[in-house]
Amino acid sequence: MKKSILAIAGLVLLSVATQAQNVSIKLTDDQYKQIKEEVQRQNQNDKVHNLDWADFGRYAEANKKLKERPDVVFMGNSITELWNRLHPNFFTKNHFLCRGISGQTSCEMLVRFRPDVINLHPKVVIINAGINDIAHNNGMITIENVMNNIISMAQLAKANHIRAILTSVLPSNHFPWRPEIVPTELVINLNKMIKAYAANNHLTYINYYDAMVDSEKGLPEKYSQDGVHPTPEGYNVMEAIVLKTLKK
Repeated sequence: MKKSILAIAGLVLLSVATQAQNVSIKLTDDQYKQIKEEVQRQNQNDKVHNLDWADFGRYAEANKKLKERPDVVFMGNSITELWNRLHPNFFTKNHFLCRGISGQTSCEMLVRFRPDVINLHPKVVIINAGINDIAHNNGMITIENVMNNIISMAQLAKANHIRAILTSVLPSNHFPWRPEIVPTELVINLNKMIKAYAANNHLTYINYYDAMVDSEKGLPEKYSQDGVHPTPEGYNVMEAIVLKTLKK
C-alpha cells in the first residue's frame, strides 16, 4: 500500500511538471490502472468505515478547512476526481475546487450538493453527472430521472446565487465493469436532454462530447485508455474548453 501511494504521488508530481511545460504525458496501462484503483479503494474504504451511502465524509474535513471562497467547484464522479489527481495544477492555479467522487451517480451528487457546493459559496459550479447512472452503479434508473437530478442541482445552485454550468457526458460505447451494458445511445440521448434544458433555462452548456468522440461514438485511445476515463491528453482538451467557457 505504501509503495502504491508513493508511486501515485510521483505520477501526480510528474503531471504537474509536464503541465508547466505544456507537455502531455501518456501513462502506462499499469500506472493508469494503479491510480484509478487507488481512488476507488480510498472511496470504498470511506464508505465502509463511515457507513456513508453518499460519502458525505469524503470532503468533510477539507470543507471545514477551506479558508476562502473558490471561484469554481467541479461536481462529479471519478472523471472529475481523477482530473484533480492527474492535473492538480489546473485546479490550484485557477482557484478551482474538485468535489468529484469515484463511482457516484447523480443521486449521490444531489444529496451531497449542499455541503460540497452550496456551503462553499463558489461563484460557479460545473456539474458533470450521468455516466455511472447509465452504468447502473446504484441500480437501474431512467435517463429522465437522471436528468431530474441534474435539474435539481442546477435549481439549487440558482437559488443560492451560484452560476450553474452543465456539461455533456463524455462519449462512451462500453463499460469495462459492466460489459453487458451498451451505453452509446443513452449517452447521446442524455446529452440532448442536458443541452436542451440548458438552452431553455439560459444556462451555459459545455460540450465535451463533440470535441472528444471518435467514429465509433466512444473515446479514442489518445483520450482514454479504458473507454471511460480521460488520459492527461483528454483532460487537456477538457481544460481548454472549460477555460474558454469561463471567459464568456
